[in-house]
Parts: sequence; structure tokens; C-alpha cells
Amino acid sequence: MPKRILQGVVVSDKQNKTVVVKVERRFTHPLFQKTVRRTKHYHAHDENGAFKVGDTVFIEETAPISKLKRWRVVENAANA
Repeated sequence: MPKRILQGVVVSDKQNKTVVVKVERRFTHPLFQKTVRRTKHYHAHDENGAFKVGDTVFIEETAPISKLKRWRVVENAANA
């Protein structure tokens, strides 16, 4: 099974080795044909604490690391 990669913005870096990433997805409403935005927060593993609030990052699906963490930060989207 391929690993999913999502792009989002870091909204919190207060935890040790963890960042909270906000990922936004857009889709067309099936009935009203209007573009709808939905956001979701993911806890991602950041081993070195390199990412700060406001950074745009890529996160990759991984095996469970802790109770909430199922993702890890791959790289800064600005550098990609």
C-alpha cells in the first residue's frame, strides 16, 4: 500500500518532537456545485524540532508512533 503524502501548514510546535499540521482539501458540493473547503489537523512527528508555526510542510503516512501520531514530517514545501 503506498504511503499518502499531504501538504499543510504547521499551526502548533509547542510539543516535544511533534507538530500539528492543518491540511485543507477542496471539493465541489454534489448538489449545489459550489467549492467547499474542509480542514483537518494532523499530529506529525518532527524528530529535530526543525519546523515552526507558519511553515508549509509535506507529511507522510507512517506506522503509529504514539496515541495521536500516525504521520511524520518529510520536508519543507518551500524547499521542494
